[in-house]
Amino acid sequence: MKLPLLLTTALLALVVTGCSPKEEAASPAGPAAAAGPRTIELTANDSMKYNMNSISLAVGEEVRLSLINIGSMPKQAMAHNIVVLKAGSDSAAFATTAAAAIATDYIPASLAGEVIAHTKMLGPKQTDSIIVKFTEPGEYPFLCSFPAHYQVGMKGVITVR
Repeated sequence: MKLPLLLTTALLALVVTGCSPKEEAASPAGPAAAAGPRTIELTANDSMKYNMNSISLAVGEEVRLSLINIGSMPKQAMAHNIVVLKAGSDSAAFATTAAAAIATDYIPASLAGEVIAHTKMLGPKQTDSIIVKFTEPGEYPFLCSFPAHYQVGMKGVITVR
């Protein structure tokens, strides 16, 4: 008689404590720190186009630019990247020089000072991201530095206000 009473009491105690609401621990960094930078997803395809050619940001905004190569052609023939240049840079001259920079994945060492950030050169179905913070207003060109991609329109502008 005592065993069923003991089991019933233990089961009741488990049910009562298991159904009580959990206390959530407060995050020491707060919700703003957990959010991180805003992500902007760009896709690149075998038609040598990004899905967008214009991005607007606020001064001081940190952003994650994520590139996904949605194409299917092999990397040797149709690789893609994102290269973000300093405001006022000559993106056409950069692209022309980049075409000969095979050894450095089409990022010319002679113009490295013009580059704010760049992703890796991506083959089909690959993804890479860069995090950039723009502290000055201006128009920052971005482009794909794989040979001929800039010339057929794989470029855009990040406007920071």
